[in-house]
Amino acid sequence: MLNKNKITDIFFDLDHTLWDFEKNSALTFEKIFHQKNLEIPLTQFLDVYNPINHRYWKLYRDNKITQEQLRLSRLADTFFELNIPNTSFDISAISEQYMDDLSSFTHLFSGTHRLLKYLKNNYSLHIITNGFELVQHHKIKNSGLDPYFECVFTAEKVGFKKPHPQIFKEALNTTNTKAETALMIGDSLEADVLGALDNGMQAIHFNSHNESAHDHCTVVHSLDEIFTIFSTDHKTL
Repeated sequence: MLNKNKITDIFFDLDHTLWDFEKNSALTFEKIFHQKNLEIPLTQFLDVYNPINHRYWKLYRDNKITQEQLRLSRLADTFFELNIPNTSFDISAISEQYMDDLSSFTHLFSGTHRLLKYLKNNYSLHIITNGFELVQHHKIKNSGLDPYFECVFTAEKVGFKKPHPQIFKEALNTTNTKAETALMIGDSLEADVLGALDNGMQAIHFNSHNESAHDHCTVVHSLDEIFTIFSTDHKTL
């Protein structure tokens, strides 16, 4: 059960939780394909790319591949699955442009600003993300999220990826927060929810990927549900 009365600090994931990764990623590829005159149907490309990208992020999170392998292999596998020969373009160049342009798109999940404005009046807010240091800070700044957060912890800077306990310990120590008074909100059951719970924190699972039902913590499907939870008078839910 979520005990709101004990919470002093709330830690958010960024991608797929506040920052609408799928929408912004699609717009980035649309821009790149147009600029490079690549006649690739965007919807067809994304249908193949998105699950491949999720799979490679898990491998990266589990330290089974490098950052460079993540960036290149997800594209190479997508083009292979679509039977698109890569002899006419440079995958490395597309990957580099993707990373450069991604943070210029600023779509957030519905209810993001309302929720963060409300929570900031009563809690200290922070971010813990497995995303890359420079890119994540650009996303936060460009999308207007900067004013809400006191600290941002990226796996690249800390040296450990969620759900490794060290990234949570680093966040708690740096913010001088006790685990029992900390709440983690994120989209990944494995990385965000179980990672936080294993470190004694509370958690809310923003199930934006429709992962399997579970009873590890409070589960929501929109940020508006989180707003409702915190704007009610009930201390324990």
